[in-house]
Amino acid sequence: MQGIDECLLEAMRLPGARGAALVDWTSGLALGAVGESPGGDQEAAAAEAAELARLAAEQRAFASGSSRAAEPGDPGPEPDPPVEDLILSNRDSYHVLRFVPTSFDSSVFLHLWLARAEGNLALARIRLGEMAGRLELG
Repeated sequence: MQGIDECLLEAMRLPGARGAALVDWTSGLALGAVGESPGGDQEAAAAEAAELARLAAEQRAFASGSSRAAEPGDPGPEPDPPVEDLILSNRDSYHVLRFVPTSFDSSVFLHLWLARAEGNLALARIRLGEMAGRLELG
């Protein structure tokens, strides 16, 4: 298990990493951030990434085949996030949003910003998945 700071520093060691953050997608707040941020404002970047994450997570069309919406009388939401990750690419970079399963509401994700020329998208997805599994959110 590792804490937020260790996880984000590990993300920054990935080839092409420009910035990384752990974001709560329900509030849009960054729980931690390192490196640069898209647009130069970490708070705005976290809020904008949270909006994208929330949009994907709340749409049944993007949920895995085994996920389902909570029915009346169910004990509560499923512990795992409905989406594993999101990848947004633009002309010069990738944004990888990796949802983190938690024991509470699974409403956090890792946001990694990669320079397209130096980044390795496949490696980033694999490593973010590993980091998400080790992340300790007390």
